[in-house]
Amino acid sequence: MRGVMLRWLVLTAAVLTACWLLEGIRVNGILPALLAAALLGILNAVFRPILILLTLPVNILTLGLFTFVINAMMLMIVSAVIPGFDIRGFWTAVFGALIIGAASGVLNIFIGGKGRVERTAYIDLKQRRGRWE
Repeated sequence: MRGVMLRWLVLTAAVLTACWLLEGIRVNGILPALLAAALLGILNAVFRPILILLTLPVNILTLGLFTFVINAMMLMIVSAVIPGFDIRGFWTAVFGALIIGAASGVLNIFIGGKGRVERTAYIDLKQRRGRWE
């Protein structure tokens, strides 16, 4: 449960980062940001895999760039549902989805598989029979 809460807060921080960087995204307080992050997480967990599967031919033809359109559509759906979270325009949603994905990815690097914050990330190599494994 603690891992879900931590990832929710990370996604909220990513939404607030996109709001800070882009003029077309507006968040009226912390509660709309928390609600937007929660709904975005639910949509990404439930509907995004289905949409990616349904649009697989287009995604292959665009070398995966259509995924940005799917992410932008998810963000626009969240904007339509959550009061106090507004996005002006499709391209703002595309850039916002890119920023949210990047910020969330960077912050999730520090969260382990069990939902705990890991202070150090390292690769444990051992030398066996003259080779590093």
